[in-house]
Amino acid sequence: MMNGDMTLAERIESIKAGMVASLSVAIAFCGASLINRLILATRFEPLVGLQVSAVGVSFLLSGAIAAIAGVLFGITYRYVVRQDQNSHLKSGAVLAFGLVRGLAQIDVGVMTQGSLLPFVVLALESILLFAVARVVLDRAMSDGWVKPFKS
Repeated sequence: MMNGDMTLAERIESIKAGMVASLSVAIAFCGASLINRLILATRFEPLVGLQVSAVGVSFLLSGAIAAIAGVLFGITYRYVVRQDQNSHLKSGAVLAFGLVRGLAQIDVGVMTQGSLLPFVVLALESILLFAVARVVLDRAMSDGWVKPFKS
């Protein structure tokens, strides 16, 4: 690639990375939401706010936002890691996306409800979502389903 021009093949690989990450994040989001709703919210009084209906608008909107963040993470992750095996770089990408999403949730939660603990749980969930996407993307790249970005 000369002069920063991306080929069509590179764009397609980035879209594939985004779709893989989006699907991974969406599945992890559903699993984390079930754990939040069925276990944490029922057993720990301060976390009762995590009990969101599995078919409600709030759940669907949060899931859609997580999936969109997953697309952006996948595209960015593919570009950031390239063919590098630097675990700090990979973890940094996960933390950057997870903290941005999680800290925004904490900010909104504290302003609207004043209770911090449920939103700390959601912030940790955000980091977990992108960690799952990282593992799946690393596997997809090692298996050749998604090709690493060429430097």
